[in-house]
Amino acid sequence: MIKRFVGENGLRIIFEPNHTVRSVSIGIWIGTGSRFENKDENGVSHFLEHMFFKGTKNRTAQQIAESFDSIGGHVNAFTSKEYTCYYAKVLDTHAEHAVDVLSDMYFNSTFEANELLKEKGVVLEEIKMCEDTPDDIIHDLLSKACYGDHSLGYPILGTEETLQSFSSDSLRHYMEQYYHADNVVISICGNVDESFVEYVQNVFSLMKGSSLKKRLQKPQFKQQYLTRKKDTEQAHFCIGYEGIPVENKDIYSLILLNNTLGGSMSSRLFQEVREKRGLAYSVFSYHSSFHDSGMLTIYAGAAQEQVDELFNVMMHTVGELKENGISEKELNNGKEQLKGSLMLGLESTNSRMSRNGKNELMLGRHRTLDEITQEIDLVTTDQVQKTAKSIFNHPYALTLISQEGKLPKNVH
Repeated sequence: MIKRFVGENGLRIIFEPNHTVRSVSIGIWIGTGSRFENKDENGVSHFLEHMFFKGTKNRTAQQIAESFDSIGGHVNAFTSKEYTCYYAKVLDTHAEHAVDVLSDMYFNSTFEANELLKEKGVVLEEIKMCEDTPDDIIHDLLSKACYGDHSLGYPILGTEETLQSFSSDSLRHYMEQYYHADNVVISICGNVDESFVEYVQNVFSLMKGSSLKKRLQKPQFKQQYLTRKKDTEQAHFCIGYEGIPVENKDIYSLILLNNTLGGSMSSRLFQEVREKRGLAYSVFSYHSSFHDSGMLTIYAGAAQEQVDELFNVMMHTVGELKENGISEKELNNGKEQLKGSLMLGLESTNSRMSRNGKNELMLGRHRTLDEITQEIDLVTTDQVQKTAKSIFNHPYALTLISQEGKLPKNVH
């Protein structure tokens, strides 16, 4: 059902019709994020995303907001390390209106000086809010520990210093580098037909192409321990291992390994740390995949006096997985959880639009659910153990935020 259209300017449009709903979701996906910034412009991707909503040649910021509120739809955006997305979800009868507003934001944002100044204040408050949330900033700190001065270690929000340096000229310069047709994907899902795709193609035919190719520098994973003293009730810490890139053949083995480690309520970490020992309220793990790298993260928050025991339990759990792998029961449970999560997550046009846009941008291909399910079902316990040994045999990075800023005793 997924159809791919490529315009003369190189713009890709991914279309998945769904005539059982009355909604349409439209996303503009740009292949840039904090990874593509240099140190002096860190945060520009995220700030540019904010400024798209602050007025165009045709609409004020309030009119942009009202243009969706008045039709019962919604519009939003987000920035990650490797891509940025602007998206809207509306009733099918308002699909063209949504495209009109999104394209106006894309082509005609004015970046007026007064709006720039106000939005810098907004983003600064966002940075401060993150700083006041240690279970958020601990993950940014881990990226810095794992990737050092490489741009994958930069915070997506940037810093107060870089934020103050942004101008309308610097935003336009950044757009010229990355906001061009062959680095953009428009993803559409919902109750529309191919005539709507033609309409979108026509509206965005003004988008310029580029001969410039993105050049990514592969990061070197580092074994660093970073701590920060902060007046918090809990000690928050993360352990990071080098993971695998998004296109790696072992990606499903790693997802199943992570699920057993700390990806669900039945995971070993959750059961051992929270249910059996009561050492922490929040403990989990997750994997982040990038074009040429990846990171497996383990997080927990606990009282400072329990950090040593908690760290020992976590490392013992990792050691058990490395030496003995997972059981058939854990493997089968993980497969069903993964397939269930995948299928249940595709019950809305917005989630399907997101999946298709990200797949086109990151992978350049689209697999059916049957193909993905088959790949998941083929994973064996031996493959998961091989993946565990590959990841856990390497040094880890660790970050900690607490009142004392004191590392666990057995860190090495």
